[in-house]
Amino acid sequence: MSAIFLSASVPLVGRGTYHETANPFLIQCAVRELAIAVIRQHKIVWGGHPAITPMIWAICEDLGVDYSQSVILYQSKFFEDRYPEENKHFQNVVYTEAISNDRAASLLAMREQMLSRRDLVAAVFIGGMEGVEAEHELFKHFHPAAKVLPVPSPGGAALNLAKEQGYFADAALADVDFARLFHAHLSMLIEGQAISS
Repeated sequence: MSAIFLSASVPLVGRGTYHETANPFLIQCAVRELAIAVIRQHKIVWGGHPAITPMIWAICEDLGVDYSQSVILYQSKFFEDRYPEENKHFQNVVYTEAISNDRAASLLAMREQMLSRRDLVAAVFIGGMEGVEAEHELFKHFHPAAKVLPVPSPGGAALNLAKEQGYFADAALADVDFARLFHAHLSMLIEGQAISS
């Protein structure tokens, strides 16, 4: 089974200007619609974020999917004392080593291990801050031909990427029909996996 990388977070005040355009409710809606669209055909891979991991767990519960077959959570041991409680529900967490007391180096090590996976066929970016931008750059480095989809309307770093990289015409930047968006941009991946399985 191939995998889709999810890079998402809810922007925090005091971490740049990402929060000024961010809508936490729309971030949650977009994450949920992505899971509904792809989780039965593709694994979802993401780096553990305290705002996103609980969402993914709740969505898996609602959909009745087997975590071990549906998701892969990466988590740096640098944050060991701050893991979300929901981490305990996922039996297939990949823990990466902390690099001394260096947050940036530890995150980079985790992201490189996570994003160099050979089974990744696409990446979706929702909300987020500088981490979303860093993961976008790394994903494109490791998978230059893969599908990249920043979801603009929930705001944050993904909106900036959509504008700067010209992924969408201006009229599409505010579209909140996430089901249609994922169908339009990921349907070939989803249908291709369904046909081959």
